[in-house]
Amino acid sequence: MTTAWFLLFTLVAAEEHELPLLPENVHWGYFDASVPPVLRVRSGDVVTVETMVARGLERLYLAGATEADFPESMRRVEAEVTERGPGAHPLTGPIFVEGAEPSDRLAVTIEAIDFLVPIGVSGFLPDGGTLPEDFPYGGLRLFHFDIENRMSEFASGVVVPLAPFFGTIGVAPPVLLGRISSGPPGYHVGNLDLKELVAGTTLYLPVHVPGALLSIGDGHAAQGDGEVSGTAIETALVGRFRIRLEKNRPLRWPRAETPTHFLTLGLHPDLDEAARLATREMVDFLVTEKSMTEGAAYILCSVAMDLRVTQLVDGTKGIHAMLAKSLFR
Repeated sequence: MTTAWFLLFTLVAAEEHELPLLPENVHWGYFDASVPPVLRVRSGDVVTVETMVARGLERLYLAGATEADFPESMRRVEAEVTERGPGAHPLTGPIFVEGAEPSDRLAVTIEAIDFLVPIGVSGFLPDGGTLPEDFPYGGLRLFHFDIENRMSEFASGVVVPLAPFFGTIGVAPPVLLGRISSGPPGYHVGNLDLKELVAGTTLYLPVHVPGALLSIGDGHAAQGDGEVSGTAIETALVGRFRIRLEKNRPLRWPRAETPTHFLTLGLHPDLDEAARLATREMVDFLVTEKSMTEGAAYILCSVAMDLRVTQLVDGTKGIHAMLAKSLFR
């Protein structure tokens, strides 16, 4: 079968799936290869996934929301999913991808994102965020969304544009790691908090266990690079994802691609090391995908690549490197 016919067959054979926000579809605060899948898909299939707000509804209530602000599905997850932790993120999944094995990778394309509720919350914990010594107290703010105009009024004359994305998309870690927290991102990706992952982007994930076991959550309505207080505008989202399996394409580290840029990721407790990792990964990308020598790739990174702070507040800090696709003609 030629490549063209294979792609046509895959497109025709793709199925649409729904993964609604139900207690039986949510695991809260962890990634673990032993979590049984709630859905099985094939490469090329599309899944519409509903997600729960990070940390649940408590912060929203404290900020002024009422039960009437939430659909029954969110209230049920809050009440019935009692096994939680060590992290704070309710995750929808896992999704088992047929044929996925270690040494493969997943290409998760985010085709669309919408809001489950028209509100969100942001704030900071006592002694939290990037400036813990400056904020020994806690604070919360409730945001109401103008979804039609994609904005939220922060204060009189201050408007925040809405750019929704999922802060957490990840696969199961290797079996020997057991249960790991949903808090720090890592080789499984997880709580990346990368605001570039809006609709139209693709995240590439290494597969560590059979089926990959993909989980999604942690909806953000808006976030700045750094996420300095410790939170974005936390909300509940619904996303449409196309999941492709790329056989025998191992990744040492997750990568991403927007319509305009190639992205490589660096994750480390030390921000300098995170920057080195992101740069090293971009050099490797240019060598393996663009057939450059290492020296030429290193120079191109210096003259055309941007390093940005993904987030500073998840224990494992993030740097992402961005290289414009327009460079390659």
